[in-house]
Amino acid sequence: MTEARIRPGRDEDAAAYIRLIGDAWAEYPGIVFDVDAELPELRHLASWFAAQGGAVWLAEGPEGPLGMVATRPLGADQAWEICRMYVARPARGSGLAHRLLDIAEAHARAQGAERLVLWTDTRFTAAHAFYEKRGYVRQGAIRILDDLSKSLEFRYAKPLAGTVVDLLDAAAAQSAERRLSEILIACVEEGAGLGFLRPLSREKARAHWRRIAAEVATGQRLLLVAWAEGVLAGSISLHLALPEDRPHAAVVELLLVDPALRRRRIGEALIRRAEQAADRLGRRLLLAETREGSSAQRLLLRLGYREGGRIPGLSLDETGLAHDAALLWRRVGAEPAPSSGR
Repeated sequence: MTEARIRPGRDEDAAAYIRLIGDAWAEYPGIVFDVDAELPELRHLASWFAAQGGAVWLAEGPEGPLGMVATRPLGADQAWEICRMYVARPARGSGLAHRLLDIAEAHARAQGAERLVLWTDTRFTAAHAFYEKRGYVRQGAIRILDDLSKSLEFRYAKPLAGTVVDLLDAAAAQSAERRLSEILIACVEEGAGLGFLRPLSREKARAHWRRIAAEVATGQRLLLVAWAEGVLAGSISLHLALPEDRPHAAVVELLLVDPALRRRRIGEALIRRAEQAADRLGRRLLLAETREGSSAQRLLLRLGYREGGRIPGLSLDETGLAHDAALLWRRVGAEPAPSSGR
């Protein structure tokens, strides 16, 4: 296929918009596509978005329209919405969807957007996978639309500017599975260990994150992730399901930063935000286990964690070489009550 040309959309492109959306909706039983009843703005879409301070783009090839995307400000918190994102079936897998979303995100960022949100039908599973790969995570309840199709929609969102660390609920943790699996695989391949051997398969990585999401759902764990300029870049977790005599403690786990995004102080931001979350829960003694000599150990020591000992040869890598483990700890928040002396 010849590479698509992407240009700003015009009102006279109405037939192209209608064809792209109509063809996409026709792939799903039960979705009613009635332009005049529910989507009259498609007949003058460029003007409709411009009136809201937004914009629309159209991708074309020799064979006709291949894709579209739009964005508009939401009027609060420097948030912009990504909307009307459709790619024709022949152009899927060509990279066109990424190009379209890149253009919309760049436009929103240039207009001062700090956060992006989008709504997607619960039936559009391929779209969910695409947005999740791009660092969007599920947020909030499902939206019920009073339309002819009786649509239900998921809300996805992500920070767009700077380095932002956020606490994920179970639905968000589940939706972050694909991107976090990529980061975990890259960190293990780099030699981080983390309880896995190289090469770590995608299936095993995703199964791991599904278990983490389940523990978030049951309150056994907190999961925080970091975005850097709109890219989901790393994670940290607090394991809370400890013995009953340790209600004041938590274990720091899954400190990961995408190797391609290192040296931006993302790891430091993750640790500090996790410490704040632990303090709010009254978990003021933080414990961590790292591979001796690892970048995680060096970062934790630099941020005030203390060595509590070493376990020789605790882990073996894929070659059978033994690695020592370093045990670290740190107190956060208020000082603990004095010891009874017993």
